[in-house]
Amino acid sequence: MKKLKLGLAWQIVIGLILGIAVGAAFYGNPNIEGFLQPIGDIFIRLIKMIVVPIVVATLIVGVAGVGDIKKLGKLGGKTILYFEVITTLAIIVGLLAANIVQPGAGIQMDELGTASIDQYVDSANEQNSHGIADTFVNIVPSNIFESLMKGDMLAIIFFSVLFGLGVASLGERGKPVLTFFEGVAESMFWVTNQVMKFAPFGVFALIGVTVSKFGLASLIPLGKLVIVVYGAMIFFVLIVLGLIARWCGTHIFTIMKILKDEMVLAFSTASSEAVLPKLMEKMERFGCPKAITSFVIPTGYSFNLDGSTIYQAIGALFIAQMYGIDMSIPEQLTLVLVLMVTSKGMAGVPGASFVVLLATLGAMGLPMEGLAFIAGVDRVLDMARTVVNVIGNSLAAIVMSKWEGQFNEQKAQDYIKSLEASNQTNAA
Repeated sequence: MKKLKLGLAWQIVIGLILGIAVGAAFYGNPNIEGFLQPIGDIFIRLIKMIVVPIVVATLIVGVAGVGDIKKLGKLGGKTILYFEVITTLAIIVGLLAANIVQPGAGIQMDELGTASIDQYVDSANEQNSHGIADTFVNIVPSNIFESLMKGDMLAIIFFSVLFGLGVASLGERGKPVLTFFEGVAESMFWVTNQVMKFAPFGVFALIGVTVSKFGLASLIPLGKLVIVVYGAMIFFVLIVLGLIARWCGTHIFTIMKILKDEMVLAFSTASSEAVLPKLMEKMERFGCPKAITSFVIPTGYSFNLDGSTIYQAIGALFIAQMYGIDMSIPEQLTLVLVLMVTSKGMAGVPGASFVVLLATLGAMGLPMEGLAFIAGVDRVLDMARTVVNVIGNSLAAIVMSKWEGQFNEQKAQDYIKSLEASNQTNAA
């Protein structure tokens, strides 16, 4: 009799279901958080521990392999242009969904529970005080070690790109440095595979704490908002990203099949960081060159948060509708422009999407305290938007690889075949 072998995705799903069950069983019991939160914290810390070394090492190796600042500048320009177009489409999808369904209309605010948003207000006010020029100034680190400690991804990317170009300029003398970082990257991917074995326990703990705090009943009054957000995101992935994938000669379902473990993990933890290392590894195995994967995906975590911008667009209109504020077409177009600015460079901020939405409400003159009503379901919405961000950034790596004429079709086909063979072996 063969021993049943469960893949990582199934292990995480089981952890998710058990976490929901335990959280629901101990709803309102503060003691359960004391047991589960340390397990979840350990998992998130393990992920944060490996993200920065992987991004630095793979970027330096990738950029040094390109070795041409003109080529890299061309890639950077195309990448930012693509991100801006896709982000704008995501905002438009969110606004259309909110206008058509009107999730905030008829909401009785006295029937809703509230949660504290004080921890996000200072970050939102700081974001409102910064212009777009400040965002670009902050890309350049004044102290790279401080940026590494904070996990400031844009500053880390900037330094790694320059360092990689410096290594490339040394020619043969730079080979030992390049070999060192290649070794670091390969070692960290091994560490990632070991950390992922702990993922089901981390998911169990994180979702258990969430459900025990808010309970499943908190979804009912705001069920319409949750359904609209999830519906808009499914539409965006299947239609908008689906069409882009077809234009690239692949299928969105192929990408989702490759990323099934990462999608389940991203959904369960609501953390993009949790899947960043495996995302880069899988896209490289799918045929995207290291130089493009190591640049596009980490950059996308700050500039291409499709799921987050859909949520922010719907959330802003939901608050307006809830307070009976009618936003005209010009005001909604202004909202698009505001979101395009406020959503940049916020990936390293805790509760980034919530902070961006607070900043957007403040900039548009909408009541910021309205977010206290939806804070209870923010975790549920965060789970969905994280999955969309993951799919969107993976597709971006493929688009850029195709655009640069460097996508390896044979490698992609071989990888798909190896996945199918692996699935058949597990099924048997």
